[in-house]
Amino acid sequence: MGLLEKEIRTKDKRKNIQKILLSSIYTTGLLGLAITAPNVLSAIGKLVGEKSRKKKLKYSINESIYRLKEKGLIKIVEINGKRIAHITLKGESKLDFFEKHDFKLKIPKKWDGRWRVIIFDIKESKKGIREKLRLTLSQIGFIKLQNSVWIYPYDCEDLISLLKTDFMIGEEVLYMIVEKLENDFLVKKIFKLPNSSGRRS
Repeated sequence: MGLLEKEIRTKDKRKNIQKILLSSIYTTGLLGLAITAPNVLSAIGKLVGEKSRKKKLKYSINESIYRLKEKGLIKIVEINGKRIAHITLKGESKLDFFEKHDFKLKIPKKWDGRWRVIIFDIKESKKGIREKLRLTLSQIGFIKLQNSVWIYPYDCEDLISLLKTDFMIGEEVLYMIVEKLENDFLVKKIFKLPNSSGRRS
């Protein structure tokens, strides 16, 4: 596995651990209970891996708690010698975002022959949001034709509407359904779609 792939997997793993912790803290409010609950430990343990689980588990949890606190997603207070974590409004918003985007787009058995094209023009003052959108589209499975032009072969209008709302970029993103795309052979090959003869690329 290449370095880039390892880096992406590490980021995904960290994001999933933070989501589990946020969800548990939101439900219980108690940091101690959140990180010792069997279902939480089991879920995080699977992400970290079987080898050296206890050591890695403790490190991963502590690192994630630190990151959540630094980002302002949780706040920690001590009452009667116990550390209690409260999820902040920012944390609730982040958890809501995690839950909305924790799914894969359903791929139909047969492609309808139409391309879904996303075009966006997001100003430089929103550079961070622009990069988040690109990353999200890439994670979903879109292919980049140009920096601000992305393509996908299946219906994803509902998801794009959700992204527009979450990122507050409704007027800056255009969703199009394209009947034909010039020189689409390579794109079809990437998505493993049938070519004009009906055979898969």
